[in-house]
Amino acid sequence: MTDDTVDAHKMPLLDHLIELRSRLLKSVIALVLAFLVCFFFAEAIYGFLTEPLAEVLRDRREDPRMIFTALTEVFFTYVKVSFFAAAFVTCPVFLTQLWMFVAPGLYKKEQKALAPFLVATPVLFFIGGSLVYYVIFPLATRFLIGFEIFGEGDALDIVLEAKVSEYLSFIMTLIFAFGLCFQLPVVMTLLARVGLATSAGMAAKRKYAVVATFVVAAVLTPPDPVSQISLAVPIILLYEISIYMAKMVERKRAREEAAEDYSDDDEADSGSDVTPPES
Repeated sequence: MTDDTVDAHKMPLLDHLIELRSRLLKSVIALVLAFLVCFFFAEAIYGFLTEPLAEVLRDRREDPRMIFTALTEVFFTYVKVSFFAAAFVTCPVFLTQLWMFVAPGLYKKEQKALAPFLVATPVLFFIGGSLVYYVIFPLATRFLIGFEIFGEGDALDIVLEAKVSEYLSFIMTLIFAFGLCFQLPVVMTLLARVGLATSAGMAAKRKYAVVATFVVAAVLTPPDPVSQISLAVPIILLYEISIYMAKMVERKRAREEAAEDYSDDDEADSGSDVTPPES
């Protein structure tokens, strides 16, 4: 048996289910433990998430604040914050357990092909979330809060009173949306590996991809052009990276196929050189 083959000792279905349960149990335990730790620091984590809004409000008023209108609102907001933080922290644990469950059933070549994507997935998600926190959200907040009105004639003041739960839902939606959008190179490269997408096809549909990108950016971001462009431009760059990655996959596949054809030809030639024994 060569190194490029899977293990001949195949596990029965029941053993697979038992192992899957074990992997899921370890992942859930890690999530629960991380949740308990994050809940202890929930106030600090929420304070970190509100810092972009707080920085803008400090420039406009002396007493920036947030409000809640239900007795349980802050408590459940902290629960949500803790869960989101725990899910982010334990994401590598889930991916590792998934890999340990799937890897034994893959060829060595398939393992080498998939392993980089398990690393790239959380890294790209983190980059997308960081873009929201440090760039998109501060720009969007300054634009949207500019619609406040203070003492113009007899008109009532229109002042932002941000709710605790609504703010969390808003910023977490943006973080997850950007994080998922940044998975584009991973998805397109995997599609190229299985032959469902080609670099030539993606390049030919580039103009449609650009239009679709701006539509997605308009839906996911606040209604200001700076935020929309800030999301659209990275996605377009990621699309170009996906085309380049697909080209690399196609070149590697062509080299492997050429090497296999060469080895088959060598075997055929060596077989034809054998002289049959005389009777």
